[in-house]
Amino acid sequence: MIPRYTLPEMEKVWSETNKYDNWLRVEKAVCWALTQTGIIPQKDYKLIEKSTYNYKRLNEILADTKHDMTAFLQSITENLGDEGRWIHYGLTTSDIWDTSTSLQILQASKIILAQITKLKNLLSQLALENKNTVMMGRTHGIHAEPITLGLKLLLWAEEMSRSELRLKHSIKQINVGKISGPVGTNATVSPEVEKLTCEKLKLQVAPVSNQIIQRDRYADFISTLAICGGSLEKFATEIRSLQRTEIDELQEPFGELQTGSSSMPHKKNPDVSERICGLSRVLRGNNIIALENISLWGERDISHSSAERIILPDSCFIINYMLYKFTEIMEGLIINKNKMLDNINLSKGLIYSQRLMLTLIAAGMIREKAYRIVQESSNKAWNEGIELKELISINKDVTSILNNQEIQKVFDINYFLKNIDYKFKQSKLIKE
Repeated sequence: MIPRYTLPEMEKVWSETNKYDNWLRVEKAVCWALTQTGIIPQKDYKLIEKSTYNYKRLNEILADTKHDMTAFLQSITENLGDEGRWIHYGLTTSDIWDTSTSLQILQASKIILAQITKLKNLLSQLALENKNTVMMGRTHGIHAEPITLGLKLLLWAEEMSRSELRLKHSIKQINVGKISGPVGTNATVSPEVEKLTCEKLKLQVAPVSNQIIQRDRYADFISTLAICGGSLEKFATEIRSLQRTEIDELQEPFGELQTGSSSMPHKKNPDVSERICGLSRVLRGNNIIALENISLWGERDISHSSAERIILPDSCFIINYMLYKFTEIMEGLIINKNKMLDNINLSKGLIYSQRLMLTLIAAGMIREKAYRIVQESSNKAWNEGIELKELISINKDVTSILNNQEIQKVFDINYFLKNIDYKFKQSKLIKE
């Protein structure tokens, strides 16, 4: 991932040195298990336990061998005596690589999960603070009926809570190791050694494996990140829409010295939200690759390997960055309540059309007639810039069944807000 979208904590997880640190951790855990089962003498294990790899030497060897694992192993064993023969005993590369990758994914997931939880809690807090902040609800981009900003944000908080649950599930199914030899038969490394190794690493044993941990597990993880990214894109798209000059209800935080355009000094663009939307597309692309990596020849080929070197770390970098930046947006979100009220009044009372139609029906008018009266009056109100209430108040078909007080009641905005408290109580995220 390019430095622009790389945060230090996640960079450390997917660094080359952390990868090799995890390889060493797994190799030593296997040697410990082999010692526990009586295969490696205690005196040899004590020397192995103190061993490490040499990163510079590893890369020198790699230039010749073109194989990460053999270079890694040689960089360890050339500094050991006879005890070095026990390292990687009975194993294949994927025993170490895949088990280590599980550890890396779990390390990355811990960071991501904490970010999701933080954002979920922030959205819940903002939802409660804006529970009664009335704004226009829109469908197809057109004024529909009033909602509150709090309800919109509560919807987002609930969606993030589902991302949280999905990631927790994904963590459980990626929390496995595989120490079962070249084709998964445990012929060269016993089930007992596999069990002890995974216990020491605090992993579950993959119940059945071939040469690798099966890639549906990885696909599930990347899919989970992609879904979370899709939610963030949805939220960011809404902010972009509501920041448009004509609407101006929400705005990203904008620094005093920040610039939005090289040519137009007045510009305050929703560029972070737009960035989030673009990165979400990359996540979805990675998800396709992860799904394609499920199908491999026989007990394993390496068609997945080159792609995974990119999509696993990059997907973690991307979602880490997206969550960080969107949380920043929400922490500094500018809310223009006055503009929200102005926009509600913009459509000349058309937002009460359903309320009016239902009131006419309840008073005895057939639905088709009520619909047609309200539609014709709404069109006239919009086209001629007249308030719908004014037109309805002089419509004889309406005034024949509704008195002035009943007409006035139709145009009360509080009608749309009567169940907002109920909706908040339905959510388990809100503690008032």
